[in-house]
Amino acid sequence: MGIILWLIVGGVIGWLASMVMRTDAQQGILLNIVVGIVGAFIGGLIFSGGSINNAGLTLYSFLVSLVGAIILLAIVNLVRRGSVR
Repeated sequence: MGIILWLIVGGVIGWLASMVMRTDAQQGILLNIVVGIVGAFIGGLIFSGGSINNAGLTLYSFLVSLVGAIILLAIVNLVRRGSVR
């Protein structure tokens, strides 16, 4: 049950991050899930206190994961287009 919840929350985080970075039209649900989970890992590395990957689902871990996903999309946009947008 934990993996299913992890995928759902990762998808929501990836979707929200893609809405913030205006890349939602380019991404599908699978890429949103990947962005959410990898972004949660990046956010967990940057901010101590945990993300959805290693802490319970709290508002702080959700926000840390969201910030990590936004950072990931900014890096991808920078590499792909040469600008963050």
